[in-house]
Amino acid sequence: MRILLADDEPTIAVTLQDALVAAGHEVWVAGDTDTALGLLAAKEPDVVLTDVRMPGKGGLEVLTRSRELVPDRPVIVMTAFGTIDQAVEAMRMGAHNYVQKPFRNQAIVSMVGTLARVRDLEAENAALRAELAAAKPFEGFVGSSATMRAVFDRIRIVAPTDATVLIEGESGTGKEVAARAIHQASARANGPFVALSCAALPETLLEAELFGHEKGAFTDARREKRGRFELADKGTIFLDDIDDMPLAVQVKLLRVLQERTIERIGSEAERKIDIRVIAATKKPLRKLVDEKRFREDLYYRINVVPVLLPPLRDRIEDLPILLAHLLKRHGGSKRHEVPQQTLGLMQRYRWPGNVRELENSVQRAIALAPASGELQTADLVPLDERWRGALEVDDGEVRPLREVLRKREIEHIKKALAHCGGHRSQTAELLGISRKVLWEKMRDFQITAPGEAPPPDEETPAPH
Repeated sequence: MRILLADDEPTIAVTLQDALVAAGHEVWVAGDTDTALGLLAAKEPDVVLTDVRMPGKGGLEVLTRSRELVPDRPVIVMTAFGTIDQAVEAMRMGAHNYVQKPFRNQAIVSMVGTLARVRDLEAENAALRAELAAAKPFEGFVGSSATMRAVFDRIRIVAPTDATVLIEGESGTGKEVAARAIHQASARANGPFVALSCAALPETLLEAELFGHEKGAFTDARREKRGRFELADKGTIFLDDIDDMPLAVQVKLLRVLQERTIERIGSEAERKIDIRVIAATKKPLRKLVDEKRFREDLYYRINVVPVLLPPLRDRIEDLPILLAHLLKRHGGSKRHEVPQQTLGLMQRYRWPGNVRELENSVQRAIALAPASGELQTADLVPLDERWRGALEVDDGEVRPLREVLRKREIEHIKKALAHCGGHRSQTAELLGISRKVLWEKMRDFQITAPGEAPPPDEETPAPH
């Protein structure tokens, strides 16, 4: 610690200085108030030790000046017998502590040592908080793989700017989550975040939805309407599936990006807008440009900062923490465990639907879980024949695949029937099959619904 020691008694000052220096501190000594004030400004000490009574205005002046310069700098006041009232006043003025003379030098050394440890801990905590803030995934994003850390780094860099961002990635990789993360980490976080899928609307409706319209602009325009660009003013607009945007609308979007103005349908008045544009595509736009299905000038306008989201199969090491996150999100108060063997099987699957498919599997497994809360492997891993045969693990005996699949299918249908209370239509819908197929399987496998006898043959639904 860098210490200013202000005391006009040389014996006290010299011996205390020696003790502090021996403990590893750096000490400057002042014998009067003016010298102390000069050292206070010149040396910028970490701690001030000052006697109350000194030539000049005294220790309270040193305390006051120290507080003005560095409000949280510790000041320890030393008092002689009969000046305890001044020590109390010093504490009221913000002194860290006081000691009464005569004192043992080791008591001051211990007090300063404690302050040094507190300072070091605070610095360490600040560094850790900064490190965690830098490493912490954004809300909705989970992952610690190298590929996802690169995504987080890119978002942190681009978010504070107003640059247009193009997010590329397969369906289900979390492109809207990434867009929201960029918005929340930007200076526009308090503004609106407006999302629109360009694939969800036909060309005429998409144009009206983006730019708005005046009353009477077309047959069904019974009142004026603000478009998504206007609604996103002072905030961010997210254009998902921009690869599906019609060429005619692309021309108008290009003008918005160039001029930052819009015209409602049915109006010639230009309206200024202050927006940040984030677009997302599931297809390579460069290829669409080459095929003349996407405007090249617009491509360069929106591809200012690209962010590529990897598919789940390329960051499969993230699956365990993704799974834990989704179980916590959808599991409610119940605690659900996934066997290590099931986890290994899930990591072998390629997850063509990416994180969205994984989330659907988790929701299905939780919905179909028995009262014990035990999740079934068949619900967590897609019921594809290539995978169902790997679900059976017993004493190591290898059985015919048909036998394994039959057993697992019977168990799954029984569980679905129990979950739906024996209601066949609901069970068929839950399993993703027709009621006729369900009836046939129940007949072939001799499955009985809860509280029901096996269905007679004449109940077979008539073929369509």
